[in-house]
Amino acid sequence: MPILAGFMVPHPPISVAEIGRGDEKKIQSTLDSFDRVAEKIAELKPDTVVLTSPHSIAYTDYFHVSPGKSAVGDFSGFMAPQVKFEVEYDSEFADTLSKRADRMNFPAGTYGERKKELDHGTMVPLYFINKRYSNFRLVRIGLSGLPLAMHYQLGRLIRSVSDELGRRTVFVASGDLSHCQKEDGPYGYKKEGPEYDAKLMEVMSRGAFSELLSFDDRLLELSEECGHRSFVIMGGAFDHVAVDTEPLSHEATFGVGYGFAIYTPKASDLGASEIKEASESSDALVNLAKKTVREYVTSGKTPAAVASVPELEKRAGAFVSIHEFGMLRGCIGTISAVYKNLAEEIVQNAVSASTKDPRFHPIIPEEVEDLDINVDVLSEAEPIDSPELLDVKRYGVIVENGYKRGLLLPDLEGVDTVEEQISIARRKAGIKPEEKVQLYRFEVIRHV
Repeated sequence: MPILAGFMVPHPPISVAEIGRGDEKKIQSTLDSFDRVAEKIAELKPDTVVLTSPHSIAYTDYFHVSPGKSAVGDFSGFMAPQVKFEVEYDSEFADTLSKRADRMNFPAGTYGERKKELDHGTMVPLYFINKRYSNFRLVRIGLSGLPLAMHYQLGRLIRSVSDELGRRTVFVASGDLSHCQKEDGPYGYKKEGPEYDAKLMEVMSRGAFSELLSFDDRLLELSEECGHRSFVIMGGAFDHVAVDTEPLSHEATFGVGYGFAIYTPKASDLGASEIKEASESSDALVNLAKKTVREYVTSGKTPAAVASVPELEKRAGAFVSIHEFGMLRGCIGTISAVYKNLAEEIVQNAVSASTKDPRFHPIIPEEVEDLDINVDVLSEAEPIDSPELLDVKRYGVIVENGYKRGLLLPDLEGVDTVEEQISIARRKAGIKPEEKVQLYRFEVIRHV
């Protein structure tokens, strides 16, 4: 089953009556929204609450999942030590998530715990949830400095573990919005504060989770937000799931944005056969590459190299490139034809790109539905006498020095000059900058 529901919530300590001492009434909309969230969770009666918090243990290059069987915490740091928490962890869920991430070579797991006590990003939502429902086990996960796309992928992993274990799971994404919305707020006022909150709430009110990935890094930095990555992880947990959205409230009374919304699935996540159908391309070359990766990764069998269209009958070099959430996941190819036809070229290179690229761990079945695959068919390379005959958008380049050869495809993101193109190709071949090279150029037909 899909995640039962998702909740975007803030974590203002002042909302806790024992801390606010009356000031919490100034954010009554926030209190009412917390109560609605708790009411909804009580209706669903989940086995497990997955909660992501910016104030749990965080690393720049790793997602920390709290280990063990239980944890405690209190609000002594906010002058309310009498408000205490003890939670039981869903250790089976955490361990399964950690093991699956390890198999994928994905940087998440239960290692590296520095502080066992619960953080306020976890305790504030629990303060309200526990008033209505407490018969659940918790999975607490920290954020990281890794790209937003990897936070989204973590959400997909969380959902797949929930499915595997058959858990009735809800997802609580804890995070405040901008901290710089008033002069007397914690970070003063910046125009990016209200700008971020308005954009974020508009996106979240539509449940348009994939749009969270395209927020400008500069806006995230200047707005002093703390919850964006938490919301992205939740978005990944609802990837390919249609949701009903229930926006609740937004306010910034104390200069910090507090936003709430509830997400309830309309239908189950797409099944494997539906994913396969949805991923079909109108391009026969791409479909052959996709079929090869899917079948080889899931069954270990290489499909027949069927030349279903005339283009697949010809001979040419080809590269198969695999991306996952916008990041390169594997790329292997041949500069010129090696096999009897292009169909065989694509099949063999698709197998290699998915399992034999030395830069990456082999792709595993759980990743297949998240892959974007394209095929580049190369023209015959022609020798050239000068870099002036190159164009980074139109031509790929081959540099050759004796037995050393380096190739770079054209029109790559971040490669804007011929000098960069040649330099990267040299490095790939292990050719020093001062060594002479023979240059070749070739054109590419890209199939997506």
